[in-house]
Amino acid sequence: MRQAEIKRTTKETDIALALNVDGTGESTIDTGCGFLNHMLTLFAKHGRFDLTVTCRGDVEVDYHHTTEDIGIALGEAFFEALGDKRGITRYGSFALPMDETLILAAVDLSGRSYLGYCLEIPTEKVGDFDTELVEEFWLGFVRNAECNLHIRQLSGTNSHHIIEGTFKAVARAMKQAVSIDELYKDEIPSTKGVL
Repeated sequence: MRQAEIKRTTKETDIALALNVDGTGESTIDTGCGFLNHMLTLFAKHGRFDLTVTCRGDVEVDYHHTTEDIGIALGEAFFEALGDKRGITRYGSFALPMDETLILAAVDLSGRSYLGYCLEIPTEKVGDFDTELVEEFWLGFVRNAECNLHIRQLSGTNSHHIIEGTFKAVARAMKQAVSIDELYKDEIPSTKGVL
């Protein structure tokens, strides 16, 4: 089983995160932010990743540190759980429709960090969550998972649908990328021999 447990403690957040890449989509999420709880629950369900997250952050200020640091911890967990990435498919993509919204996510578990982020979220907040933090979450994730991630909004006007579609689409793309390719299960999917 490809698993990782991450502990991350700063002056702003105290995070305990456990990930099972080969799970069934079970999750227990307590971030102190209801909207982020919901997004991480969706991510776990749609990627069929078992995910436990507990975060105590400075949410009395805002959700910035909590959101960014959970993205960092989740990226670290994928990086640790996948090890040398032997046998993985490496690439994944998914186009996710959600009513009027269409989100495309594509990932390469390349060992290099890049975020291509093309979302136009029309409101500054969904509930009490600042929508600009979605990009901060994925930046923290890609830098620590050491992957390329492209997220593109092809249509959509509802801020909640855009963000929710993003978490679902990335989860589905990640599930493809981490899947074991039976033809290459004993190989690292790179001509370099390392990712």
